[in-house]
Amino acid sequence: MSINQCGLDKQALMWFRQDLRLTDNQAFTAACDWVRQHHATKLKAIYIATPSQWRRHDIAPIQLDFIQRHVNLLAQGLASLGVEFELIQLDSFKDIPAFLTGYCEEHSIGRVFAGREPEINEQKRDQACIEAGIPLVLSDEHCLLPPGTVLNLSGDMYRVFTPFSRKWREVAAKQPIVPLGVPAPLGPILSEPKPLFFKNIGFADSPANKGIAPSETGLNQTISTPLISSEQWAAGEGQAKRLLNQFIQQKVQDYKQDRDFPAIDGTSVISPYLAIGVLSPRQCVAALLQRFPEVMVDDTSPGRTWLNELIWREFYRHLLVAFPDLSKGHNFNRQADHVPWRNNRDEFLAWCEGKTGYPIVDAAMRQLNQTGWMHNRLRMVVASFLTKHLLIDWRWGERYFRQHLIDGDLAANNGGWQWSAGCGCDAQPYFRIFNPMSQSEKFDPDGRFIRKYLPELASWGVKRLHQPNQQKMPSLFEAPLFASQADYPYAIVEHNAARARALTVLGVLKKA
Repeated sequence: MSINQCGLDKQALMWFRQDLRLTDNQAFTAACDWVRQHHATKLKAIYIATPSQWRRHDIAPIQLDFIQRHVNLLAQGLASLGVEFELIQLDSFKDIPAFLTGYCEEHSIGRVFAGREPEINEQKRDQACIEAGIPLVLSDEHCLLPPGTVLNLSGDMYRVFTPFSRKWREVAAKQPIVPLGVPAPLGPILSEPKPLFFKNIGFADSPANKGIAPSETGLNQTISTPLISSEQWAAGEGQAKRLLNQFIQQKVQDYKQDRDFPAIDGTSVISPYLAIGVLSPRQCVAALLQRFPEVMVDDTSPGRTWLNELIWREFYRHLLVAFPDLSKGHNFNRQADHVPWRNNRDEFLAWCEGKTGYPIVDAAMRQLNQTGWMHNRLRMVVASFLTKHLLIDWRWGERYFRQHLIDGDLAANNGGWQWSAGCGCDAQPYFRIFNPMSQSEKFDPDGRFIRKYLPELASWGVKRLHQPNQQKMPSLFEAPLFASQADYPYAIVEHNAARARALTVLGVLKKA
């Protein structure tokens, strides 16, 4: 007999997941409305920590630190609304249905509200809960337009971004895009919550003490993931909204020109907040429309370029739902299953550590390793270098990113890596290979970004900064593989030779 059939409907439960906010939270608003409409005694709220699941999903320590900080802020915000909050410590998703069944029976829960998530394991978790009789009500809010609502004339998911974006704008323009406010309090203010900490993930009594145990990467190659505190990122909904509004008012106008230059503060840097749901996509689009009301219909609007970035995020999430195998690490273009990746462990480690001998690649990787974030243009440069210059499976790079990024997000990470490798949906063609030297010259012309993360090159002239250290180009089989001069390694591979090799090896994708 299900919980609903028992008629236990005195309380409601809000299950927070990737929606750590009170503003514009459809599930939370629906839960509050249900409590009022059914004259329920109260609304309870929970967040479920699943450390084993997090390890299997390669969630970065810095992102878990960021989540933990926001869980604490969420508890405080809920207390001000008279809503009790609990941090539940389980091990993995498989433990959740049994836990919720018992919890709902113990607390007479008549409805459980939550935001839907697009990843396959998360969808299976929710289906298991429903099959267990848990009265789970899901809302679609991880996208502005829910997956399945932007389809081609045949009723199928688009496989190319441009027509998807056109249809997305057409559908979005027909509906009001107004974020929900914070619901009114459901009771008196509760006492200040005690600090909450995730258990069994490597943290010791505070958000930023120790890292998670190293994860395996590639062919049994262990890569250590050091803990970087997320304190450099201001926490809270208010701070996230401030960053969003500051970007809209001051930077969107020049975003198209500035976004590709890593030394310029020209991007929104709100991706960490979007990834864990401190900001919603509706809040982002609404803020953009307020500043540029024509952005949906006018291709020349100054806000169009950033709107397209938000639509790319939606595109990849819609794809994850339409093609569940993407969550399993499968190539979107199955012809890529035949690519004979080289997967050289030493070269992969050099890439991870920022020791390839290509300054722009190494500076980008060191930015990631030191800060937990990387500029978007550089994500494309390093992904192209790994998959095409070194012919290392894109899944190795995707996993390394996931283990280190504060804005880690399966849909965007998977989509971006497959795009770079040439095997994804609407991917960069396999024969388009980023030249790291011309990318460096074009997007870091004075070498300011490179010098910031490669201080050992501070004395190098600008021209030399954009070139790999080729005074002695060693054989890939020569030992030591990465000899260095002036504390900087020689180039791991010569560009023209690597390009020719990639065109030959990746030629199997021609048949796609």
